[in-house]
Amino acid sequence: MSLSVTERKHLAEEWCQKAKGKLDQVIVHVGCMSLKDSQELAHHAAQIGVDGIAVIAPFFFKPRTANALRMYLQEVASVAPSVPFYYYHIPSITGVNVLVRDLVEGIEKLIPSFRGVKFSSSDLMDLGLCVSYSEQHWSVLYAVDEQLLAGLAMGADGAVGSTYNYMGCHFNELISAFEKGDLVQARKIQFKVQELLRYAMKLGFDVGVNKQLMSELSGLRLGPPRLPVMPCPLDHAQSITKKYHSIFPDYSPNSSH
Repeated sequence: MSLSVTERKHLAEEWCQKAKGKLDQVIVHVGCMSLKDSQELAHHAAQIGVDGIAVIAPFFFKPRTANALRMYLQEVASVAPSVPFYYYHIPSITGVNVLVRDLVEGIEKLIPSFRGVKFSSSDLMDLGLCVSYSEQHWSVLYAVDEQLLAGLAMGADGAVGSTYNYMGCHFNELISAFEKGDLVQARKIQFKVQELLRYAMKLGFDVGVNKQLMSELSGLRLGPPRLPVMPCPLDHAQSITKKYHSIFPDYSPNSSH
């Protein structure tokens, strides 16, 4: 959201080009505060051949009802009608607390390309109701890293998370254990993730910290965040990295995991 429309177009083009032969899907987020900007990005995404688009609720002038939000999403989807469409639900950032279960009621009548939700909320009741209402061809992707196991238990089809950029192998092991019915092992991994994130949150876990941890733990050099997000103090990153290695002592970024 800190990038300009032009920058976001360029980034989407690079992802589509670099992903060929490497990624199964590229889903581009096109949400903006301006409906016209969102439509411009959605149209561009369709032109460059993305596999899906996702849209966050606008959060300066907020939609107050499920109907208002559906109408907004419909307007964005209308400029890319053949591209699978996903709603990105993250009320902790947007302050838009419209229940997803209310939003998806009859949504395909307005958005025939609707294919699911990225659910970034700890409201497991809303998640469960959303999963129980979902059509077979939808995907409900859970995006609260510290409680992924709970999301899987409620029926989430998959997961999206920022910490997967440097802890993806552990989450893959968690999902594998869950699918095998080994809840003891799945909980063991989830508790370790929670221990690390609890430690990081005490130091002020945000986008700046996340970017620095990607550099420290996965070698992905992404540069500093853009204001008003502040760079992560080096000693904080080093402290979290040390904590990570104490919790996951057998893992290193260059291992075969």
